[in-house]
Amino acid sequence: MAAPVPAAQEESALLAVRDLCVNFRHDRQDIPVVENVSFEIRRGEILGLVGESGCGKSVTSMSLLRLLASPPAQIASGEALFDGVDLLAVSERRLRELRGDRIGVIFQEPMTSLNPLYTVGYQLVETLRLHRKMNRLDALTVVVDMLRQVGITAPDRRLNQYPHELSGGIRQRVMIAMALLCGPDLLVADEPTTALDVTIQAQILDLLRDMNERLGAGILMITHDLGVVAETCQRVVVMYAGRVVEQAPVKALFDRPRHPYTQGLLSSIPRLDSPREPLPTIPGTVPPPGQRPKGCYFAGRCPRATERCREQTPELAPDAADPEHSFACWNPSS
Repeated sequence: MAAPVPAAQEESALLAVRDLCVNFRHDRQDIPVVENVSFEIRRGEILGLVGESGCGKSVTSMSLLRLLASPPAQIASGEALFDGVDLLAVSERRLRELRGDRIGVIFQEPMTSLNPLYTVGYQLVETLRLHRKMNRLDALTVVVDMLRQVGITAPDRRLNQYPHELSGGIRQRVMIAMALLCGPDLLVADEPTTALDVTIQAQILDLLRDMNERLGAGILMITHDLGVVAETCQRVVVMYAGRVVEQAPVKALFDRPRHPYTQGLLSSIPRLDSPREPLPTIPGTVPPPGQRPKGCYFAGRCPRATERCREQTPELAPDAADPEHSFACWNPSS
């Protein structure tokens, strides 16, 4: 069961995800991939969703937007209330109206998300014509202005280029421009800085923070990089093997991580004060769906695991000293 959410938080939540369960069909069996995931994003807030590859971050976000192929994916249960509308229950037509309009998406790899057969300008203009019913000339004016806002030089020239003619950084900025064109209330950013060099990463993060402040949009920042979380997010949700194992305000999580998995992630961040020392690592790998053990899924890699951890599943529960800090662990750090 998910940790209880205070009424004040529930009322102010732009997106409230409750007990989301997602299965993948394989060999005539339904394999749990995401299990009872719950969190909320408040208006104007950047929430980080973190964990290693294979922990279910992208599956969670794509499930909320119903962008996973079905079959094999199936949303088994749960709800995702976006401004009171359950994204998991509305019609496909209503969901298409919300996606790209009130909900913007920055995909992990823009080269596979932008259509290679159409120019950048055509794809951006069509977004406004679809959702804002603008004529082509007015939409073109808005597009050029947005490209400037996201830091793209010579936007008039970029309009006539195809995605393959752009660098990775420019393609990512085009994706951000497309996601922001309609002034969304919620922005889902799935690893927006992956495969970009550090200079471009910093520029993209600065851009997202600026857009968050100017538009007041809530942002779901999906990443495996805790450095990105520290720099951009107000709160963070840590996932492991399809479950939420800890969530807290960013400062509280970095100052006092309670779950051993979170501690392991934080320990693996390079430190300037000890550049020559080898980085600590978490032994083992994330158990794949269909091969997850009983009890706590992290028990096989955890230095604090006991027999209880291997047999019983800990529930996500708030810290007695800090109701906004929740964790699922039988032997948390003090």
